Amino acid sequence: MSAMFKRFKREPLLPILIVLVMLCLLVFIVYPLFQIAKSSFVGSTGEVGLQGYRRVLSGGGLFHALVNSLVLAVLTATLSTVIAYVFAYTFAYVKVPFKKLFNGIAILPVISPPFVIALSAMLLLGKQGLITKNLLGLENANIYGLHGLVLVQTLSFFPIAFLTLSGLLRSISPSLEEASQNMGASRLKTFISVTLPLSVPGIANAFLLVFVQSLADFGNPMTIGGNYSTVAREIYLQAVGSYNLQAGAALAMVLLTVTIIVYILQNFWVGKKSYVTITGKPTGQRRMIESGAIKHGLFTFCMIMSFVVIAFYALVPIGSFIKLWGINNSLTLDHYKYVFSIGQKAIKDTLTLAIVATPIAGLLGMIIAFLIVRKRFFGKRALEVISMLSIAVPGTVIGIGYILAFNKAPLALTGTGIIIVAAFVVRSMPVGIRSGVAALQQIDPSIEEAATNLGASGSKVFTSVVLPLIKSAFFSGLVNSFVKSMTAMSAVIFLISAKYNLITASILAQVEAGRIGVASAYCTILILIMIVALILLNLLVRWMGGKERSA
Repeated sequence: MSAMFKRFKREPLLPILIVLVMLCLLVFIVYPLFQIAKSSFVGSTGEVGLQGYRRVLSGGGLFHALVNSLVLAVLTATLSTVIAYVFAYTFAYVKVPFKKLFNGIAILPVISPPFVIALSAMLLLGKQGLITKNLLGLENANIYGLHGLVLVQTLSFFPIAFLTLSGLLRSISPSLEEASQNMGASRLKTFISVTLPLSVPGIANAFLLVFVQSLADFGNPMTIGGNYSTVAREIYLQAVGSYNLQAGAALAMVLLTVTIIVYILQNFWVGKKSYVTITGKPTGQRRMIESGAIKHGLFTFCMIMSFVVIAFYALVPIGSFIKLWGINNSLTLDHYKYVFSIGQKAIKDTLTLAIVATPIAGLLGMIIAFLIVRKRFFGKRALEVISMLSIAVPGTVIGIGYILAFNKAPLALTGTGIIIVAAFVVRSMPVGIRSGVAALQQIDPSIEEAATNLGASGSKVFTSVVLPLIKSAFFSGLVNSFVKSMTAMSAVIFLISAKYNLITASILAQVEAGRIGVASAYCTILILIMIVALILLNLLVRWMGGKERSA
C-alpha cells in the first residue's frame, strides 16, 4: 500500500485519471444495469414483487419469445460455426485460388447495416421475390419466420465465426499433424484425432460469438421475423410499445443472465484443457492439400457460399434503383432523392454522433488498456471486468438500461446526443481495450521506465511514448468504433428522438412502411460511407507509418 502511495506521489494525475475512468464506467455501464435489475422488481404502481419474472417464465408470450430466441440462437450458431470452420480449414490447409475473396466475405458484415441480408432475402425470396415469383412462379412465398431468420442470421454471422477460426487454424503447429501422419494415420484420422481437438477453443469462441449475436439481434427479427417473436424484439415492444417497463426489464435481465452464463460455461469448458502447440521449437511449413476430392469439394462449397453472400449484398444496391420491386421494375432515382431530401437529417446526425464518439472510444480504450497492463492500484480487477462487461451485454439490454437510468434528474440525458454518444462508446470500447492490451503486452516496460527516469511525467510518457508504440491498436480501435457507431441498431433504437435520428432507425422505419427501395438506398449509402471511411483511415495509418520511418 505504501508503494502505491509513493507511486501516486510521483504521478499525481494518476489517481485522478483512475477515479475519472472508474466514475465513467460506473455511470454508463454499472448504473444502467442496476436500474434494469431494480425496475424488474418494481411494478407501474410502485409495488415491489416478482410479477415481471412470473410473466416472463409463466409460459405466456414472453416465455415463448425466450424459447424462440434460444432455439434460433442454437440453430444459427451451429450452422454458422460449421460453415465458418469449413471456410477456415480451406483457408489454412488447402491450396486454392481466391483466398482474398474469402477474407473479403468476412469483412462485409462488419461494414454493413445489421439487416442488409434480411432486405435481400425479401427481394429474392419474398412474395415478389426474384427467385420465388419470377424464377419459380410461387405466388405466396413466405420468407418470414424461423426459417427466414436462420437463413439471414447464418449468412450475416458466419463471417464473424470465420474470423475467429481462421487465425486459430493457421496458428496450429504442423508438427503434431505430421507426427500423426508419419505414424500411419490417414488425413481424416489426423483431422479427427489432432486438428479438430486443437480447434476446440476456436470452435467454442466462434459458437459463443454467434450465439450471443443471434440472441441480441434486433434488426433481423423486426424486419423478417414475422410472427416468430424473439427476446430482443419483445424487450423493445414491452418497453416502447406497451410501456411495460417491469416486463421489459425482467426480460432484459433474463437475456443478460443467459449471455453471461454462456460466457462462463465457455471459459470453464475451454479453460480446463491445454491447447498449446507453439513451443518455440522450429517447425516446417504445413503441407497443403493440393489435389483430390477433398480440395475440389471444399473449394466448391466455399465458392458457392461466397457467391450466395455476394449476391445477397449486391442485391441491395440494385434494389435501391428499382421503382417497386416485383411490380414495377423500371429504374428510378426517386429513392435517393427521398433520402437526400427528407432523409438527409438521419445521415447527418449519424455521421456527427459517430465522429464525436470515435475518438472518445479510441482514446478511452487505450487509457484503460494502459492502466490494466502497466499500473497497479486498488480496484484494478474491478475496472478491467466492468470495462469489458458491455461486450457480454446485448444491445437491447444497454438500450433499456439507458432509458431507465437517464430519464430523470440529475442525469436527464434522454433525447440528447450525449446519451447516443455514450451508447456508441460503451458498445465499441471493449474491442479497443483488447487491442490495446495485446499491443502493450508486446512492449518492454523498460522503454517507459527510461522516459520516466529522464523526468517525463505520467501523462507525457503516455502521449509521447506509449501511444506512438501502440498506434496500430489505437487506429484499430478507432476504425472499430466508427464502424460500430455507424451501424448501431439494438442499443440506440430506444434512444433516438425528434432531435436526433439515425440511419439504421430510418432503414427499419422504411422497411416497416413497406418502402423497400428507400431502405435499400439508405443501406447503400451507409455501406459507401463505411468503405470511404475505412480507406481514409487506412491511408492515414500508412501515412503516419511512412512519416515515422522517414523520421
